[in-house]
Amino acid sequence: MSGFILQAHEAGDPAAAGGKAAALSALIQAGFDVPPFLVILPEGVSARGLKAETRKGLQAALPGIGPGPFAVRSSGREEDGASHSHAGQFLSLLDVAEPELAAAALKVWRSGSTDSLKAYRASRGLDPASGAPAIIVQRLVKARAAGVAFSADPVGGRRNRFVISAIAGLGDKLVGGEADGDDYVIDAATGTMLEGPRDGVLGTTDIAALTGLIARVAAARGSAQDIEWSFEGDRLFLLQARPITTQLRDPAWPDPTVTIFDNSNIVESYPGLVSPLTYSFAQYAYARVYRRFVALLGVAPVRIAESAPIFDNMLGRVDGRVYYNLVNWYRALALLPGFSLNRAHMETMMGVSEPLPAAISASIGPGPVRGFARAVEYARMGRAGLGLVFEALRLTRTIRGFYIRLNGALRVKPDAIAAMPLSALATEYRTIEAGLLDRWDAPLVNDFLCMIAFGASRKLLERWCGPDGVEIHNAVMIGQGDIVSAEPARRIATMGALAAGKPQLIEALQRGDLTAGKADAALGREIDAYLAKFSDRCTEELKLESITLDQDPAPLLAAIAAAALTPRAAHGRSADGTAALDRILGDRPIRRRIARLMLGWARDRVRDRENLRFERTRIFGHARRVLVAMGRQLAALDAIDAPRDVFLLTVPELLGAIEGFGTTADLKGLVTIRKAEMARATERPDPPERVTVTGAAGLGSEGVTVLEPTLTDASETVRKGTGCSAGTVRARARLIRDPRREALVQGEILVARHTDPGWIAVFSNASAIVVERGSLLSHSAIVAREMGIPCVVGLKGALDWIVDGEMISVDGASGEVRKADG
Repeated sequence: MSGFILQAHEAGDPAAAGGKAAALSALIQAGFDVPPFLVILPEGVSARGLKAETRKGLQAALPGIGPGPFAVRSSGREEDGASHSHAGQFLSLLDVAEPELAAAALKVWRSGSTDSLKAYRASRGLDPASGAPAIIVQRLVKARAAGVAFSADPVGGRRNRFVISAIAGLGDKLVGGEADGDDYVIDAATGTMLEGPRDGVLGTTDIAALTGLIARVAAARGSAQDIEWSFEGDRLFLLQARPITTQLRDPAWPDPTVTIFDNSNIVESYPGLVSPLTYSFAQYAYARVYRRFVALLGVAPVRIAESAPIFDNMLGRVDGRVYYNLVNWYRALALLPGFSLNRAHMETMMGVSEPLPAAISASIGPGPVRGFARAVEYARMGRAGLGLVFEALRLTRTIRGFYIRLNGALRVKPDAIAAMPLSALATEYRTIEAGLLDRWDAPLVNDFLCMIAFGASRKLLERWCGPDGVEIHNAVMIGQGDIVSAEPARRIATMGALAAGKPQLIEALQRGDLTAGKADAALGREIDAYLAKFSDRCTEELKLESITLDQDPAPLLAAIAAAALTPRAAHGRSADGTAALDRILGDRPIRRRIARLMLGWARDRVRDRENLRFERTRIFGHARRVLVAMGRQLAALDAIDAPRDVFLLTVPELLGAIEGFGTTADLKGLVTIRKAEMARATERPDPPERVTVTGAAGLGSEGVTVLEPTLTDASETVRKGTGCSAGTVRARARLIRDPRREALVQGEILVARHTDPGWIAVFSNASAIVVERGSLLSHSAIVAREMGIPCVVGLKGALDWIVDGEMISVDGASGEVRKADG
C-alpha cells in the first residue's frame, strides 16, 4: 500500500477495501477477466477532498491500470454482502477523465452519508451510520454492449434459470432504470434460450459466452450471483458480482395457483409508482364500487357476500405499480347473469383486452349450461335487463340525488379541514367512504349505459349510413358545450388572450409568479375562478400524492403564458352530423327518427360520464385534503418526520393510529421501510404490461413470467389505431411522457403513452393527438372530439415507433398515422 492506495491484489480484505473491491480482487485471483482497478481507502479522503498523500499515491498508481477514462465506484464495507447488497445506495460515476478523478472520488466518498442510505440501512436493522466507503478507480470498458445477469431468477426464485438484461453501450442507463434493455431467460442446465428477442443486442455467440460466465462465477462464489458485465469488441469483462439477496428456494409445498396481473387499462388512471396510501384508497374504492355494480345487475346479496375475497382483491401492487388482478376480474364477471351463455361477448363488453389462458379461463365460472339450467340463466338475464331498463328510466333522478349527496359530503371547506383535530379528520374521511364510495350508483349506471349507447349508436350508423356513419357519429358527439372536461382549455385560451401583448406579465407567468398574475385585475379574476373549480384537476390526479394546482399553480400559469404567446388556432369541425344524417336517411323517416334518438341518448350519456368523472376528481381532492391535514398533524406530533410521509402509510394504518385499532404505534418505522422500498422501485424500470405469478402472489414464490410484447417493425411508415375525432393534420410530432416537465409548442402533434384530465393544458396547444392506450370512450378521445382536435387512440407502440420531432400525418377518422416518408 502506498498513500492510502491499494492495488487490486491488495484489496482482498473487505474491512479495509470494502465488499465490492474485495469481491473484485477475489474474482481476479480466480482467473476472471476484470478490468484493472485500484482502491482509495476512505481514510485518505477528508471533507475538503483527497489528502495530499492520497493524491501523490494515486498519481503514482494510475499508470498501472491504464489510460482513462475511468469508472469511479463505491466499495462500502458491507456493500455487496450476502444479506444486504446496498444496490443503488452509493454513487457511481462513469467516463471520468484523469484531471476529474479527485473531484469524482470526493463525490463517491460523500455518498456514504445520504438520507436514502441511512433509510436503507435502518430498514434492514443495520446501523444507519455506515461510515464513508472506499473508492474504486477502474479502467472504463469501451462497451458495445453491457448489462446485468443473474444465476437464478431473482423474482420467481427459480434456480434453474439464468436471467440476462442487455443494452447497447454502457450499462448505467439499464442499471439506473433510465432505459429498457433486451431481456433473455436461459435454461441453466442446457444453455437454451427460453425467452428473448429475435434481433436483440446480443447475438448467439454473446449469449453463449455470458451463459458460461454466469455458471463459472456462481460456482466460484458458491452462491447465486447478481453480475454486471460488458463486451468490449468480442472480449467479455466481468465488472461486478455479488450474492442475490432475494429469497431463493425450491418449495417444499409446490403451489400451482396462478395469479395474472395486467395494467393495460388501469395504467391510465394510476401511471408509474403509486404510494401505499393511494393504493389502499383505490383498493377499498374498487371493492365497494364493484360490489355495488354486480348488485345493480341482479347478483344476489348472498353471492356477493360469499365472493368478498374477489372484490377485496380486484387490484394488485407489483413493484410499486398498480395492476388489475385479472383472474379476479374474470371471477367477478362470472357472477353476472348470462356469463355462461355468452362469455366472449361479455369479455368484450367489459373491456377485457387480453383473454386469460384457456386452462385458467375454463376453471372460472360455470361451464356451458343446457336444459333447465339454461332456461334459469335466461330468466336471470331477463330480470337483470328489466332492472337495467328501470335504472335507465330513473337515471336523471339518480344523478340528481348523487349530486345532492356529493355536495353534502363535500360541504366542509378547505380552511375548516385544515383546522380539524385528528379525530374529526378521521370522521370526515369515514363520511367520504359511507356517503360516496359506498353509494356510487349514478356513475356506475351511467358508465354502463354509456358503453351500450355509444357502441350501439355507432354500429347503427355504420350499418345504415355506410362509410359516412362513423364521421356522422363523431360530428354529433362534438360541440355539446356542456362537457366539463373541455372547459379548462377554453378558460386557458381566454386567460391567454387577456395576457397577450403584455411581455412582463407573460414572463412572470412563465416563472410561476401567481402574485404577478393576479396583479392584472381581469386575469386575476379568471385565475381565481379557474382555481375555485379546477384546483383538484392535475396530472395523475387520482394519485393522492400528486401536487395539485392549489399547492403549485405553476403548470396553469405556464399554460396561460403559452396560450398568450401562441394563440390556439381554431380547429375545423366536422360538418353538421344531424344534417348529414337527414340527407342520407331522408327517405326513411323511421330510421332517421331512431338514429336521432340513439345519438341523443349516446350524447347525454357521454356528457354525464365525463361530468361525473369530474366529480370523482372533486371527491379525490377532498380526500386528499383530509389525508394531507392528517399528515401535517402527525408530523407536528412527531409521529412521522414530515407531512408528506403520510403517503407512505396505508389508510387502515392511518385510521388505526387515530381511532385506536392499529397494530403498531411506530409509524416512523413503517415510513422508513416504505421509503427504502419506493427508492429501490424508483431505480428499476416499469414492469411489463402483464405479469403471471405461480404460487403466493405477493412473493412470486415459484415463478414469474411476463407477457412478451408483440414485435413490430420500426421501419413501417404507416400504422393504424382507432380514429375517434375526424380531421387530417400534418405536423411535427412531440413525444410527451410527463407534461409537468415537457412542453408542447402550439401546432405540434401530441404523442403520448396515455393521458388523463390533467393533460388538458397540453391538449390546448395540440394540432392532433396520438395515444398508445385508450378507446373511443377514453378521456382523450372525448375531449378531443369536444375540442375538434383530430385524434387517434390505441396506436400500439407509438412512442417506440414515432421519433420525437419528425413529421407525421394523422387521420382522425380512419385512425391512420403516417410518417412523412410514407
